Amino acid sequence: MIVCIAEKPSVARDIANVLGATHDRGGFLEGNGYQVTWTFGHLCELKEPAEYSPMWKAWSLSQLPMIPPRFGIKLKNDKGVEKQFAVIEKLMQAADGIINCGDAGQEGELIQRWVMQKAGAKCPVQRLWISSLTEEAIREGFQTLKDQREYQSLYEAGLCRAIGDWTLGMNATRLYTLKYGNKRQILSIGRVQTPTLALIVNRQHEIDNFKPETYWVLTTKYRDTVFTAVMEEGDRGFKTQEEGEQALAAIRELPFTITEVQKKNGKEAAPRLFDLTSLQVECNKKFGYSAEQTLQLIQSLYEKKVATYPRVDTTFLPTDVYPKCPQILAAMTPYAGFIQPLLSTGKPLPKSSKVFDNSKVTDHHAIIPTPVPVVSVPLTDMEKRVYDLIARRFIGVFYPECKFEQTTVTGEVRSEGLHVASFDDVIPFRASGKRIVDPAWRVLWEKKKTAAQAAAPDNTAEGSDGQDEERPQDEERTLPAFKKGESGPHEPNLAEKQTTPPKPYTEATLLRAMETAGKFVEDDELRDALKENGIGRPSTRAAIIETLFKRGYIRRVRKSLAPTPTGIELISLIHEELLKSAELTGIWERKLRQIERHEYDAKTFIEELKQMVSDIVLAVLSDSSNRHVAATAEQ
Repeated sequence: MIVCIAEKPSVARDIANVLGATHDRGGFLEGNGYQVTWTFGHLCELKEPAEYSPMWKAWSLSQLPMIPPRFGIKLKNDKGVEKQFAVIEKLMQAADGIINCGDAGQEGELIQRWVMQKAGAKCPVQRLWISSLTEEAIREGFQTLKDQREYQSLYEAGLCRAIGDWTLGMNATRLYTLKYGNKRQILSIGRVQTPTLALIVNRQHEIDNFKPETYWVLTTKYRDTVFTAVMEEGDRGFKTQEEGEQALAAIRELPFTITEVQKKNGKEAAPRLFDLTSLQVECNKKFGYSAEQTLQLIQSLYEKKVATYPRVDTTFLPTDVYPKCPQILAAMTPYAGFIQPLLSTGKPLPKSSKVFDNSKVTDHHAIIPTPVPVVSVPLTDMEKRVYDLIARRFIGVFYPECKFEQTTVTGEVRSEGLHVASFDDVIPFRASGKRIVDPAWRVLWEKKKTAAQAAAPDNTAEGSDGQDEERPQDEERTLPAFKKGESGPHEPNLAEKQTTPPKPYTEATLLRAMETAGKFVEDDELRDALKENGIGRPSTRAAIIETLFKRGYIRRVRKSLAPTPTGIELISLIHEELLKSAELTGIWERKLRQIERHEYDAKTFIEELKQMVSDIVLAVLSDSSNRHVAATAEQ
């Protein structure tokens, strides 16, 4: 008998239906030579400190660092978990073969490997690797099963990540709590959560310490077009009101002359396909959904078979998806008005390297619709909004580039004897405009519904503004037809302005900061690594933000995120930069990817980790100051 193990009951049922395992046996489905069972995500976890040594049960600085000679796993303390594991264990010990049907990624590999280890599985194991739960994808996956040993490096990278998070989190949390917690609260330290908190705290410091600067901007209106004075590079405007008023007075009665009209043609490609982070960012900006909400919604769309695997960090597709794209588009009937022009030409769909690139795809490809007709699947209003974003992005990448005309008009006012700021006899002005020549893919987000769009409301939530949600924000501004040398009266104006502080993080901007944390480190190689993975993984960033809320380290202020007094104090206490900077995560992410690619040794990673934690413990224990967290966590 072949035992298949999936990560969720719903996924197991989908697989069982394809395999013909239709008999429910309680905890598994059976039929046609297969037994299909499931986990509930993580059934196993690394052991607690006290399970390695009784001396580690009580929190004590003298027992740090806690580094087990060998890490072990245990079942989660949950009756439902124990019951399901008993079913899995019995099946696996009698199995002729096992097929690992866990989510196709580092975490999915770790979840199922731990269960198989705990169950004492001895038979050969194969791996199912799919990016959607459609019947076609499952059948193709079972036709191309691979030996699980081919994914050993993926498992080792996941195991190193788990051991690293345990070793750093357990030791640093006890260390900081006992040293600085004032015996009142636990100070939670984590490899990802602490640098993420530091981003928010540092931004708050920038806002609190910001000192606005006043400047004055000179503009003039000529033929109903506002032109702005061109200052020296780096200057926003006049530094004093007196200078601005002198310039204003000097040009008020003099004619304005057009000196140059430049027109440039440009092209703009459609927005990239979504990875998880960009989808979370877009949903937060457009609908106010939290990162966790968006993850749950796209996970539901995946399980309902209308979208591909969500926990991805690439915006590209492999070339083997290209032949399937016409079938996917044809099934998207609510968008037929947009799709018909693509499929009716008799020509192949465009195949851009900005979309299809095998070198940019690792475990999974970008999030796209599946060939399952969305009209046949009941979706909530929130799910419809998310699907609509994904659908329009997918359609858009097959449209031509948008063509536009960029116009820059330069003018001037000459005044002999004018010596104001950097101006001598002449003050130059500039205005720019943009005219869309051919909207191409932009028709997908036009404000006015066309007849083609009229079919889409069935798949967009009522009141969601449907097609308008992702319409590009750079509105076109068409300038009048100006001619070089023309001149006439104008209406100058001087406006007082102030520099503004940095904006607080929203979930959208925090996700981007977590993804592109490279700007916070100096090393180019680390910066490149952070551009790929940043702080945390796409699948965990939402949970990290939620953890910071639960710990009482951050709070919501309308749509913005702000640190609590406890969060601010915690970051101020941490003098070890590796704990609160992007550098630590950059080092870890680079090495974990190298482990996946067989370029770095997992044992070396663990040894370096142990040394790093030992050094952090020694540094904190050597702190002779009497610093403590005084604030109480805000819930």
